[in-house]
Amino acid sequence: MNRLQQLFRDKKDICSVYFTAGYPNLEDTMPVLQALEDGGADLVELGMPFSDPLADGPTIQASSEKALENGMSIKKLFEQIKDMRKTISMPVVLMGYFNPVFKYGVNEFITRCQEVGVDGLILPDLPFDEYREKYQQLFEEAAIANIFLITPQTSNERIKLIDSNSRSFIYVVSSASVTGAKKDVEQKQIDYFTRVNSLGLTAPRVIGFGISNRSTFNTACQYASGAIIGSAFVKLLAEHGADAGKIEEFIKNIK
Repeated sequence: MNRLQQLFRDKKDICSVYFTAGYPNLEDTMPVLQALEDGGADLVELGMPFSDPLADGPTIQASSEKALENGMSIKKLFEQIKDMRKTISMPVVLMGYFNPVFKYGVNEFITRCQEVGVDGLILPDLPFDEYREKYQQLFEEAAIANIFLITPQTSNERIKLIDSNSRSFIYVVSSASVTGAKKDVEQKQIDYFTRVNSLGLTAPRVIGFGISNRSTFNTACQYASGAIIGSAFVKLLAEHGADAGKIEEFIKNIK
C-alpha cells in the first residue's frame, strides 16, 4: 500500500495544500514543504510553474511567473526534493501541465519521481484517452498515481470511467472556472457534489478550486474525503514567505 492509499484509508477531512515550487524565492520549496508537514497538512500538491497555464487563476499565475523568473525548472525541482523523504512523510504529488513534462522526457520524468519519492501527478491537460493509450503502463509500473480531474460538466458515464482507472483519488473541480479563493460554497456546487456521490464510486474524492478558509473546507469535507487549499495559501506565501510559524498557524486554522 502506497502513501496515498494509506492516507485515504486512515484519515478523513484530509487537508491538501497546493503551492508553487520556487515561490516566493527559488530555494523556498523545501522550507515550505517542511513547514506544511510540521503544521499538520495531510497532502501537498507541489506546483510545477509553467508559462502558459490553462486553469490557474491570477494568484497562482502570478506565483508561476515569479517562480520562473527565479529560475525554477523541473530539473531544479528534482534537485530540491531529492532528499525530501528524509524528513517528509506525507504524500506529495506534482501538479502542472504536460508540455514541460513531455519536453523533459516522460520516461525520465517518471523515473525521477519514483527516485525522489513523489507519489502522484496531476496533469490537467493530459487527455484521459492519451494517458491510457501511451502512458498508463509506465505510470503503473513505477507506482506513480495519475490523478484525474472531473468538473460539473463531466458526464456520469465519464466520471465512472475515470473512477475505474483511478489508483488514488479523484480531483473534484468545484466549479467551471479558474482557481481562486471564494468565501462560500454555492448550492449548485453542493448539488454537483451530491450527484457525484450518488454514483457509487470506489475512488476517494478531494474537492478543489475555491476552498479558502475553515468554513469552505468543512463544507467540502461533508461531500468528499478532503479539500484542497491553493490560492489562499499562495497569498499567505506572498505576504510572509516561508515563515514556518505563519504556515503552521494557517494549517491549524483551516483544520
